[in-house]
Amino acid sequence: MEGRNTSSTLSTAENSLLTPEQVKRIELNRLKAKARQRQREQDAGPSSTPNPNQKRPLEVIPAVSTSPTAPKPLKRDSRLGKYFDYDLSKMVNSKGGFLVEEGKEVDEDLRAKERERERQRAKQNLEPPMYLDPSLNPKCRECQSIDIDYTYKKIFGCLVCNKCKEEHPEKYSLLTKTECKEDYLLTDPELRDRELLPHLLKANPHKSTFANMMLFLRYQVEDFAWKKWGSPEALDVEWERRTEEKKNKKNKKFEEGLRDLRRRTREGVWQRRKDQEHKHVFGVTEDIGDGMGRQATRNSCFAAAQAFTMDDPNQAESSKISTSLELEQIEVNLFRSKTLFKPTKARGVFGGQVISQAIVAATNCVDPVFGLHCYFLLSASPAIPIIYFVERLREGRSYTTRSVKAVQNGKVIFQLMCSYHKPEPWQPTYQWPMPEAPPLEECELEEVLYRRRAAREDLPAKVRDLFLSYALEKENGPISVRRAGLTTENGTQTSMHWMQARTGQASHYGAPYQKCILAYLSDLNFDNFCCEDGLLYVVICPRATSGRAVVHGRLYSQAGKLVAVTCQEGVVRANVRGPTENKAKL
Repeated sequence: MEGRNTSSTLSTAENSLLTPEQVKRIELNRLKAKARQRQREQDAGPSSTPNPNQKRPLEVIPAVSTSPTAPKPLKRDSRLGKYFDYDLSKMVNSKGGFLVEEGKEVDEDLRAKERERERQRAKQNLEPPMYLDPSLNPKCRECQSIDIDYTYKKIFGCLVCNKCKEEHPEKYSLLTKTECKEDYLLTDPELRDRELLPHLLKANPHKSTFANMMLFLRYQVEDFAWKKWGSPEALDVEWERRTEEKKNKKNKKFEEGLRDLRRRTREGVWQRRKDQEHKHVFGVTEDIGDGMGRQATRNSCFAAAQAFTMDDPNQAESSKISTSLELEQIEVNLFRSKTLFKPTKARGVFGGQVISQAIVAATNCVDPVFGLHCYFLLSASPAIPIIYFVERLREGRSYTTRSVKAVQNGKVIFQLMCSYHKPEPWQPTYQWPMPEAPPLEECELEEVLYRRRAAREDLPAKVRDLFLSYALEKENGPISVRRAGLTTENGTQTSMHWMQARTGQASHYGAPYQKCILAYLSDLNFDNFCCEDGLLYVVICPRATSGRAVVHGRLYSQAGKLVAVTCQEGVVRANVRGPTENKAKL
């Protein structure tokens, strides 16, 4: 009893602190909150009060229900593709879940106006009514059917049914804006003009945030294009002209980029050569008498100070073998040619020079060469340097293998695989004997032979000029060639030539460089020699057919030692035409 009296006393004391107006407001707010809470509970739960149809209220039926009285699911607006059409005017701002004050509901007039706009929009989308009189109904222009596509009628003004659209795609198929621009050479202003070319807007299938697609009716586009260009043939001519112009622009851009790459490459190589420490390279000591000697620096000291240029595309073959084999090292396994030689009446650069330069590049990465195998893939131009890329395939104790690719204009023109071997003089030796041949001094140089043939009076002027060009080429070449004879044994012809490096060029270099000079003439070598002393080249052709020939060769020194064996397969076509094919169909 004492506790109850105490609580009642405290409550009375607190109420005595509030005014009657405040107590009334608190009580009214409490009653309103209870009423709203009861209303929410009734709306959320099943209702026990039946509606006029003796059914439960529609508000309690979920939208996913299959009941015919369930609310309709939200549909997307066809004009906006994948987007949904939300009626913002019907959305009530609930203030984050708090109770809405009285008098803040959406105006009923705005809702009525929106409902009227929706009704008008739905009325426009409805298909027009069918008339009982058949003459009043629109008909298909192809089959006279009344089941026409009202989208085509409304957008394009074309009366056609769905069946005819499928049967005549050459007329009624839809074209995108890109197809109209590329195939019919139409412009954007022409395609945007609805009076010239009506179009249908459709959501972009690639991404919904992209701009809507513009679809055009094919026969309308073709009619407009024929009027613009005059005829389909004139359109084809203009299309081919523009295609060729685009191709030329693309090629020009590629060539400009290639020239810029070459320029930057030359500048980079020149800058690296400029920044690196220069070392003098001295030649052989020469005795000038009185116990005095003289050494001169080689030409490489002066050549290193000059940037590489190749202005003359038709370079003559250098008379120095060292110049023909000279390479410029760009990176560790990357080399570039300096001079290239194209023989008279040849398709491209002399193959022997490419082989020898490839061996020079490989030799700079390893010890002396033992053997090699190579393929010529494409002809090379003397106007563009050749890049040699060396790949280290195998590092053995006795044998080492290297692969060299020669690249020009981004294409591999030559591929070489060579093997390097440490000398083993204790192994047994065997060779084919050297055939009988006249000494080198008694044989006639090929340039003298060509000039003697050109001096004949009964020779045509064209052939005389050809012999003189051959003679000039041989005189300026780094290798002198002498014909030693042509023999026939057991029906097999064998030709022999003495080949000799020009005097004063090769004798100062070691065995690896001598083998690079020999590669200028052939393929395989496995002994030490000096090309300046002269080599006898014995050549035999075992087989030639279908425009191809296999040639075996042996190179002997004057002492009779076999220093090289060659085997080459090449295309050798005679100036003989094949039988004429009958191209008639009957």
